[in-house]
Amino acid sequence: MIHKYKRSKRLAPVQILALGFVVAIVIGAILLSLPIASQDGNSTPFLDSLFTSTSAVCVTGLAVVDTGTHWTYFGKTVIMILIEIGGLGFMSFATLIALIVKKKITLKERLVMQEALNTFNIQGLVKLAKYILIFTFSIEGAGALLLSTQFIPKFGVAKGIYYSIFHAISAFCNAGFDLFGNFSSLTGFADNSVVILVISGLVIIGGLGFYVWQEIYNYKGIKKLSVHTKLVLTTSVILLVAGSILMFLFEKNNPATIGNMSLKNKLLSSFFASVTPRTAGFNSISTTDMTAAGNFLTIMYMFIGGSPGSTAGGIKTTTIGLLIMTVVSVIKGKQDTEIYKRRISKQTVYRALSVVMISFSVVVIVTITLSITQVKVPFEYYLYEATSAFGTVGLTLGLTGKLTAVGKVIILITMYIGRVGPLTIAMALARKRRLNPNSVRYPEGKILVG
Repeated sequence: MIHKYKRSKRLAPVQILALGFVVAIVIGAILLSLPIASQDGNSTPFLDSLFTSTSAVCVTGLAVVDTGTHWTYFGKTVIMILIEIGGLGFMSFATLIALIVKKKITLKERLVMQEALNTFNIQGLVKLAKYILIFTFSIEGAGALLLSTQFIPKFGVAKGIYYSIFHAISAFCNAGFDLFGNFSSLTGFADNSVVILVISGLVIIGGLGFYVWQEIYNYKGIKKLSVHTKLVLTTSVILLVAGSILMFLFEKNNPATIGNMSLKNKLLSSFFASVTPRTAGFNSISTTDMTAAGNFLTIMYMFIGGSPGSTAGGIKTTTIGLLIMTVVSVIKGKQDTEIYKRRISKQTVYRALSVVMISFSVVVIVTITLSITQVKVPFEYYLYEATSAFGTVGLTLGLTGKLTAVGKVIILITMYIGRVGPLTIAMALARKRRLNPNSVRYPEGKILVG
């Protein structure tokens, strides 16, 4: 009985994963609330520090205080570290420390790593964690080097290098934090092809997922790629191309966004506007001045997000791709969902549908709650803010700075759910369960649909 009691008290991997994010958020909030973290030398209100820490760990980018002007370099560095931890997951860093001190990785730790990295099994997880760390630091280093060619001439050597490193990490981890002040994001670099393309590249690489990049690295022909990788790449390319074209059509005559730009800069800004809503949170054009169609497309992209096992949030590209292919299969009269001549199990389809419905429900509830408790603004502001928080994006129409204490709590909880919830729910549903031979199977009922 004592043994059973101890076993019942053990935390499941998904619980450890969720608590790990909480611990990182609380520690970050405490550090950010110290007087040394703010420019005026006074302690930042704990709720604002907690909001910023949650936004950083959940790689969202929403901010109630201006990141570039409010925080000292100590505070900015804390935020940068929290972004890295949140993007890669605290288990990756725990693995790094364990490898440094030559500590053996236990089975339970491997199970937690499986939940955190969203992989199919626990084989080769330590090797995968090493690959993730090396890959991440290499890509971020290359990104920082390219950004430094633009930032050093503009800000000087020391500041330029720091800004390059910060924004490379923020972009790769799909966080969207920037240091340019006045909540301006990258609007001052809308005509700088190097900055826009490098940031875009980092966002895309970070949002594809480490499992996909591992397969690409070991590429041995298109037929050798898994169905997962093919679906991620196909869906991502379609979203990027379609988003760029639609954003160009929606905004090309809008003088407040890209209407007065040259054709090259119009295309560049349209491409960037289709990249960043997929949970990155940077913007090179004014979000508040975008057309209704542009904002609606942004909301859709924020909800979809990036790919599984990546630094991005949202319901994930594979989820939406799987559901679309399910609809196609139904229309064709097929019994199973088929993708690339492979049959997808009904359990996987059910999980995808569950993730979408749970995510949609959360966004709806948060939107309604914000509309009741916050300042009166157009309805799309509430929906935009709720979707941005849940998708861990960071874009806003200006509502974040107007949030009351209640609103800040609502949004920080939403950011946490968005970063941990869908992943935890999906993995919890994915866990294999033994079938009960004595379970009752009810007679089939018929329902008219459509």
